[in-house]
Amino acid sequence: MPPKGESSDSKPVRRATRGSSGAVAPVFNHQEKLGEAMLSRELPNNVDAEEGVIASMILDGTGEVITNCIAMKVREDYFYSPVNRRIFSAILDLYSKGKAVDEIVLTEYLSTKNELDLIGGASTVVRIAGRIETFAHYRHWLEIVREKYFLRSIISVCARTMEGAYTEQGDLDNFIESMEQHVLAISNDRVSDTIQKAEDQVEGALKIIEQMVVNKGELTGIPTGFHDLDNLTRGLHGKEMVVIAGRPGTGKTSIALNMVESAIFGKKRFPTLIFSLEMGADQLYVRMISSRAKVDQQAMRSGRIQKAVMGDILKVAKELKDSPLWIDDTMDMNILEMRAKARRLAQQLSRDGEKLGLIVLDYIQLLKPIDARIPREQQVAEMSRGLKAMSKELDVPVIVLAQLNRDSEKDNRDPRASDLRESGSIEQDADVIFLLSWQKKSATPEDAQTDGNARLVRLEVAKQRNGPTGYVNLIFNRNYTRYENYLNRDNL
Repeated sequence: MPPKGESSDSKPVRRATRGSSGAVAPVFNHQEKLGEAMLSRELPNNVDAEEGVIASMILDGTGEVITNCIAMKVREDYFYSPVNRRIFSAILDLYSKGKAVDEIVLTEYLSTKNELDLIGGASTVVRIAGRIETFAHYRHWLEIVREKYFLRSIISVCARTMEGAYTEQGDLDNFIESMEQHVLAISNDRVSDTIQKAEDQVEGALKIIEQMVVNKGELTGIPTGFHDLDNLTRGLHGKEMVVIAGRPGTGKTSIALNMVESAIFGKKRFPTLIFSLEMGADQLYVRMISSRAKVDQQAMRSGRIQKAVMGDILKVAKELKDSPLWIDDTMDMNILEMRAKARRLAQQLSRDGEKLGLIVLDYIQLLKPIDARIPREQQVAEMSRGLKAMSKELDVPVIVLAQLNRDSEKDNRDPRASDLRESGSIEQDADVIFLLSWQKKSATPEDAQTDGNARLVRLEVAKQRNGPTGYVNLIFNRNYTRYENYLNRDNL
């Protein structure tokens, strides 16, 4: 929602005035005074957008807005109002010290720096924080703030160029070169420096190749726990978005939890974060305990468990307590909040000398849209791009569970990647796509005799950017909600 008193558009009203009433008159630096004096016009600014950004930083408890401002190289001089400059600077100071940012903490901090009276008192912080109800549109406001800053910078350089052209008595070439450097500095400030020369990047590729040679065929990524699947994929790799899709009831959550088990209990333990939008954390842990201890869930629900089995349950529970696993079961979450939480955990692990290894989302269609007004297909596309960006930013594989539509059932065929519900962007953004489908009721005659709940499942690697496609067969035991390797290929 835009700041109070504005239109319903997602962006604050653009204007060239000081903004809301009560704002302290801006103070210009030398170049700003010169530009305004020469042009007799107020410099471009939008205090409404500035206050929208600051309010978003205060309301956002995840740190997403602040970290995005830092990533976009936003500084206090991006803000036109001196009040907003001081508040923005104070917020960054608090964030850098690892402190919470809210109205009370911010007001106290400004008071200790003797700056509270300079911004108009605590009422100014309260007024700005109360201008919006949600920070969902902060990106639009931040873009306006950046746009106005760069326009002021251009005016400043042009003013200095005009003044220098009238008064410069030195070498003309040096003067022109100096002006070019000033313009180039604005361009460099506006665009992130992400272009790198080959000599800076090829070395990383060589290290990957050397690791492959040294490992002599060993997995280069996080093991899934399924031998045939690992042979196809060489494990789960950083910067990759891995989609596991299937119709309801095909065990998407179960296979994801089995992969998590392999990551956190293997020879090398990979810190793992699960975002569960469908099930509570306690439910997930019950399923993981049942699966790893191989205890019938129905027996657990009815309380018909022997003492020896209870011992296995307690043993697995202790293993989970000691494991590097985090679960966030917040139901009402959008992709921005999710990325901020993942980023925060990654930073926390980094301070302890560790690295986040795996992220799981169950499942994408339950994510809350950033803007509920846009068509559903665009909403899911935005979520998909955000998940792919998160995998690249944090250098971790991100497993995304997704639903399939009913087309495969109607046509009585195996599912395809094009059957992904609500958006083709998931298929496009994914680096790897696993499709699950039932093949027959039991895996082998032996399985049918010993366990009527064992089913043969086909997992198709329908897409893999950096490897072959194909399929593997797995056994799904519904008693334990556990996937296992299929060993008896002769019975296929």
